[in-house]
Amino acid sequence: MTVEPAPRPEADPELRPLLDVLPAVPLTAATLPAVRAAAATPPEALVALLAGRGVERRDVVATSPHGDPVPLTVLSPAERDRAVPAPVVYWMHGGGMVLGDRFSQIDVPLDWLDRFGAVVVTVDYRLAPEHGGTVPVEDCYRGLVWVAEHAAELGVDPEQLVVAGTSAGGGLAAGVTLLARDRGAPAVAAQVLVCPMLDHRGGTGSGRQFAEGPATWTGAQNAFGWSAVLGEHPAGVSPYISPALAADLSGLPPTYVDVGSAEVFRDEDVAYAARIWAAGGEAELHVWAGGFHGFDSLVPDARVSRTARATRTAWLGRQLTDPASGA
Repeated sequence: MTVEPAPRPEADPELRPLLDVLPAVPLTAATLPAVRAAAATPPEALVALLAGRGVERRDVVATSPHGDPVPLTVLSPAERDRAVPAPVVYWMHGGGMVLGDRFSQIDVPLDWLDRFGAVVVTVDYRLAPEHGGTVPVEDCYRGLVWVAEHAAELGVDPEQLVVAGTSAGGGLAAGVTLLARDRGAPAVAAQVLVCPMLDHRGGTGSGRQFAEGPATWTGAQNAFGWSAVLGEHPAGVSPYISPALAADLSGLPPTYVDVGSAEVFRDEDVAYAARIWAAGGEAELHVWAGGFHGFDSLVPDARVSRTARATRTAWLGRQLTDPASGA
């Protein structure tokens, strides 16, 4: 018996050409090494991205409570008044918690370095399946603690500490913010969750619609990512790694959630924002019509991508103190 695919929203016409040429490479244990190699950020690409920006780079290593290294890179505007503490954006990359590195999608927070003079700190958390369970989110939390502890040295304002990430990094950002709330520190001023990976259970309408391609991240790939993190038969899953499980979403900082209408995480992301509202919190939600997963990073010049990035940046600007104005 042939099962008809579920009807689903179409990709924006400016985005669609990428789907038409996207190779259909399944994500499995066998293909993971090759997919990782293809997804790694080439050094020359990072050099090109930083060129002309006047960015100072510093690589440091935080240490987990168990003595494990947590590599971080600090990207600071070279031309800034160091007498005025800068906002700081703590960035977590995407890749299903199985792919990517700390420079993946780094163009997103670099927009905020350009616009607000923010210092960007990006973390290389350990990937699954080599390191599963709560290891990725605990690595990210440890990096956040390092940033807060070194605020004076970095010349950043600990009261303007923004946690942000995309895809898996968006889910980790949500988990880190929950950890910071529950452990009482560091204080997070705002969280920016870009198409976040929030719920290991799947089963949403958008998950069924985008179970298979053409898509930049499918339900099948998502299931592989979660099984790599949690094992084949997860039990007792922590809400810090799968934030949709959190029973209480009160007491969170102002939250920005955005996602495309044409992607697998749409419904779980909408539900997370709705639960923040239900708990009395502040959340701004945008569902971009025709956006597929990661559209604004993959096709940044499309009109919907430019609008999405500008809207996100405008929201963040409303959360940050403008040093020039003294406000």
